[in-house]
Amino acid sequence: MSLDLVILGAGESGTGAALLAKAKGLSVFVSDKGSILPVYKKDLEEAGIEFEENQHTESKVLSAKEMVKSPGIPEKAEMVAKALAAGIPVIDELEFASRYTNARFIGITGSNGKTTTTLLTFHLMQACGFSVGLGGNIGQSLARQVISDAFDWYVLEISSFQLDGMHSFRSDIAILTNITPDHLDRYDYKFENYIASKFRIAQNLGPEQSLIISASDPVVSAEVRNRHFACSLVPVALNANASNLVFVAKGSLVFNHTAPSFSVPVSSLPISGDHNLMNAMMAISAVSLAGGDADKIREGANSFVNAPHRCEFVTEIGGVRFINDSKATNVDSVKYAFSAFEKPIVWIAGGVDKGNDYAELDEAVRSKVKALICLGKENDKLKTHFGPMLKLIEETQSVDDLIDMALRISEMGDTVLLSPACASFDLFRNYEDRGNQFKAAVLKAEAVLQSQTVNHEKR
Repeated sequence: MSLDLVILGAGESGTGAALLAKAKGLSVFVSDKGSILPVYKKDLEEAGIEFEENQHTESKVLSAKEMVKSPGIPEKAEMVAKALAAGIPVIDELEFASRYTNARFIGITGSNGKTTTTLLTFHLMQACGFSVGLGGNIGQSLARQVISDAFDWYVLEISSFQLDGMHSFRSDIAILTNITPDHLDRYDYKFENYIASKFRIAQNLGPEQSLIISASDPVVSAEVRNRHFACSLVPVALNANASNLVFVAKGSLVFNHTAPSFSVPVSSLPISGDHNLMNAMMAISAVSLAGGDADKIREGANSFVNAPHRCEFVTEIGGVRFINDSKATNVDSVKYAFSAFEKPIVWIAGGVDKGNDYAELDEAVRSKVKALICLGKENDKLKTHFGPMLKLIEETQSVDDLIDMALRISEMGDTVLLSPACASFDLFRNYEDRGNQFKAAVLKAEAVLQSQTVNHEKR
C-alpha cells in the first residue's frame, strides 16, 4: 500500500510537515535515522501519526508517492538517493506547505546576513500593521503555521538546502543578500553549484514579483548580468549611481524604488557596520514594496533588536570589549565583523573548516588583529596561513582556557572577537551552543575578577 507522503527527519520542519499532511487528510509516515526529540515525538503521537526512529524501514519509506526531507539531509543520503532513483519526488517542507495557503511570501536567502534581514523584515512588517508570520530556517516551520493559516504574509529565511527542494514555490518579494563560498561540501566543492542553488530564489518570479539584490556583491552582480529575469530587479548598494535604486548618501539610506521615494537616517539604526546597512536597506525595500508606510518603517527600524550571536556585545572587562559573533561560520562573515570593529582585535577562530580560503582575510588581519586564538580540534590550516603575519597564535579546546588566554593577551582598548569562520560541530552542538558557552565563560571571568577586587578592597 502506498503512502501519500513520507517524511525523512523529525525536526521542526519534518514534524510540521507531518502535522500539516495529517490535517489535510493525507496518509503520512515519518522516519528518522536518529532519535527524535521528546517535544516532536509528543506532537506526532498526539496527532496519531505513525513514525519510526533510529532506522529507516526501506520498504515503507519507498512506498511514498512523495517525500519531504529535512534540509540537513543531503540528496546523496542513501534513502533519498533510492527515492529519487525510484522516481519519487523529493521536496522541501516549504514547497509542501506553500500549497496550502494563499498568503504572500517574502523569501530571503544569501550566504550572510539572511537571519538579521529576515528578523528586521518581520519586525518592520509588524510595525507597519501587517498580519505576518515568521518561518523557514528560523522559528516555527511554515507547515505548522499553515495548519491554522492565520496570516496574510510570511517572512521566510530560506537556506540553499531548502531552495534545492523547492520547485513550484514562489516568493512575492525575494531578497538575495550576497553569495560567498559556503557549504561547498554539499555542492561537490564547486562554487558554481552553490551559486546556482542560491539563485533558485528567483526561479519562478514573474512580472508581478520583485527580486532585491546586492549590487555591492561581485558574485551576485556578475551572475545577474548573465541571467534574464522576468521580475523587477531592485539593486541595493552602499554607493549611489545611476543603476542603484537603493543606496547610502549623506548619512541616510535612500529608497528610490517606490513612489514617492523616502529616506531613513543611518543614525537611527540600532545595528552597525556596512553589512548591516545592506541588511537594513534590503529589509526596508521589501517592506515598502509590500506597501509599508515610510513613517512606520522609520519607527520600526529604530526599535529593532538583532538576534544573538551576531556581533553581539557581551561585556567589557578592564576596558576590553568581548564580542560574540559565533554565527560567523564562513570567511565572508568574519570579514564583515572585522569591518565593524577597530583595531586591535584578539581574534578567536576555528572549528570545522568548510573549504575556507583565508586569503580573503589577509589585509584585515594584518591591519587589525594582534593575536589569534584557535578554538577547535584541528587548527593546522589556520596556523599555517596566519602564522607568517601574526606574532602570537595560541590554541585550545576549552572555552574557560580561551577566556583566560584572551584576558592575558588583551589590553585596555582591545576587542576580543569570537568570529570563528568555521562550523562548530567539533566541540559544540551548534553555533548557538558555542556562542552561549563563550558568553557564559566571559561573564564568569568577569564575576571572578569583580569578586577578587571586592575582597582586595576589604583587606
